[in-house]
Amino acid sequence: MARPLHLQPIADVAPLVERRELTAEALVRACLDAIADANGRLNAFITVLGDEALAQARTADGEIAAGRYRGPLHGIPISIKDLIDLKGIPTTAASRVRIGHVAAKDAPVIARLREAGAIFIGKTNLHEFAFGVTSEDSAFGPARNPHDPERSPGGSSGGSAAAIVAGMSLASVGTDTGGSIRIPAAACGIVGLKPQRGDLSCAGVVPLSPTLDHVGPMTRSVGDARLMYNVMRGAAREGAPQPVAAPPRLGLPRRYFLDRLDTEVRRAFEATLARLGDAGCVLEDVDIRHAGDIAPVYLHVSLAEAARYHAPALDTKPQDYTKPVRLRLELGRYVLAEDYLRALHGRRVLRAEVDAALAGRDGLILPTLPIPAPPIGAATVPIETGSEPVRSALLRLTQLFNLTGHPAISIPCGTTSDGLPCGCQIVGLHGHTLHLLDLAEMLEPHIATPAGTAAGGR
Repeated sequence: MARPLHLQPIADVAPLVERRELTAEALVRACLDAIADANGRLNAFITVLGDEALAQARTADGEIAAGRYRGPLHGIPISIKDLIDLKGIPTTAASRVRIGHVAAKDAPVIARLREAGAIFIGKTNLHEFAFGVTSEDSAFGPARNPHDPERSPGGSSGGSAAAIVAGMSLASVGTDTGGSIRIPAAACGIVGLKPQRGDLSCAGVVPLSPTLDHVGPMTRSVGDARLMYNVMRGAAREGAPQPVAAPPRLGLPRRYFLDRLDTEVRRAFEATLARLGDAGCVLEDVDIRHAGDIAPVYLHVSLAEAARYHAPALDTKPQDYTKPVRLRLELGRYVLAEDYLRALHGRRVLRAEVDAALAGRDGLILPTLPIPAPPIGAATVPIETGSEPVRSALLRLTQLFNLTGHPAISIPCGTTSDGLPCGCQIVGLHGHTLHLLDLAEMLEPHIATPAGTAAGGR
């Protein structure tokens, strides 16, 4: 039985819209029905733009009927993380701190999506100010995982991931400062792309840590991620994917990155490696010498930069933050200048080591998360060698590539015995986000398990 159209990749739906076998209005109504059915359970949206989306859909249908088809995003409903400006709509950042804010104009990435004919169906929930990885500290309540609403959808772009799996939108725009696209993509079983730093403008996005922040697409397939990425960078008419030289060579960083995994995540990842090996991929062990320094380097950069941006609000209305986020921001005020500068040096060392691991290879491969989605409210999670704090576990395998700026993508690679998704992360070379997408699209059939319907998506 065919899956409903709002639960399929854009690449499968867009041709139907172009040929007028499916109207944009019908597609939007299907997503709005899914929101009405499931948002009460999943809390994926902060703002639903039902009337606006239907009006955009009718306009799109009229343009397409008149022969003015703009491309494969024309008439496609997408959601926007509520950290990104959408003209005339509040950008809450999931915080009481920003009550009364209304965006004066679209962020550049949103303006390009609008030009491509995309329909904005709403603004999604997130961890307050993107300063967390579970999406549970939000002024609007926690977002929930469609596969098990008692579990986190990951964060900070948790509402975006939940919305896609539940059929509330066909794609979303998220942000990633330490893994905030890839973590929820893995936790919910979708594709999440963090492009190379600087590929996509962060203007019109509430900053967290400006030297670590990235914007990127969250989708059902690598092909859809490519489509969204190209539109958002202003290259919507780029040609077909280029073939990757065979056999692809992938570096496998075992030390640190595979040391502390949930048993079932390890099983799913090793099965993925076996499938890739059977498909002819060359897997070569590599080492990131200073991997043990990743967490302190990341913390000293991110905490200091976040505290600087939030200093005025921390001084005037600290009570408007959720307590956990406020405490982390206050910690940033105790990072010394020498600590920050030492972290910047460590960052340069780590980038050089990742570059060396990638030399002569197409990419690196590692799990996206060492654990499946944790229960909401959990402070620690079990892991092979004991237990670990939830925050450090969820950031452990993603934050390095925000420090180094390398492009990285998460692809679903199996499930646990409880049906919780696992993610496989592929990391590309600097300056080669498109090559990473070529590689990921070639490997996807050997990696991916499809983003399915779940507790929120029928």
